[in-house]
Order: sequence, then structure tokens, then C-alpha cells
Amino acid sequence: MERKGGRQAELSVITKAKDLCSYILTVTEKSPKRFRFTLTSRIQNHALNIIENLYRANEVFLTKGDLSALDKRREYQRQAMTECKLLSYMALVAREQGAILPKQYEQITSKVYDVQNLLGAWIKSDDRRVKN
Repeated sequence: MERKGGRQAELSVITKAKDLCSYILTVTEKSPKRFRFTLTSRIQNHALNIIENLYRANEVFLTKGDLSALDKRREYQRQAMTECKLLSYMALVAREQGAILPKQYEQITSKVYDVQNLLGAWIKSDDRRVKN
């Protein structure tokens, strides 16, 4: 992470994941009560799990040639990617069941796509950093 104004700048992928999570929490707050303990809570948990795994991955310090640290970070990154896929699927089910609106589903999938792209770029960047 680069430093800005004396403090560390947050990774773009974490910023996007926080935006996704904030949107999820706002949207699901208005979901019908009958979905509160099923779809709504699952969607919220997947969004929170994405952020948690990204933070965990970012806490693993990488140095050139340290493949064990890369493996550990990669595991958290994979878990975050899997949570993105599960979130997308749960959002689809929520849309089909009327728990969220079609426009909300579109926003969620767009935000998940952004997180997945940035996460993929981070993974590639780590590969280059450790292996070169």
C-alpha cells in the first residue's frame, strides 16, 4: 500500500468491497421480512466475508521468493473470490424471489464484477512480485 498524507492508502479492491457491502446493507434493509433470516442474512454475510478475506490477505507480508506467504495470501484471495461468486448467486435468487428489485440486482452484480476484476489484478501483481 502506498502512503498518502502520513497514512496508508487503502487497496482499491478493499475500497470497492466496502462500497459493495454498504450498498448490500442498504438494499437488504428494505427487503421483505420473510427473507430476513434466509436470503437477506446470507447476502449480507457474503458481502462481509469478502471484506474480511481481503483484509486477511492484505495482512500477509510478501517478499521476493517467499512462496509460502504467497500461498497463504492466495488462499484468502481465493476465499474472497468464492464469496463474490456466492454473493452473485444469492443476489440472483433474491431478485427471482422478489427480495430485491431488478435494478438493485444489476447494481450488486456490477459492484461484484468490479471487486472480482480488482482482485484478479491483485493476484497477478502478487505473482509477478514474488516470482520475479
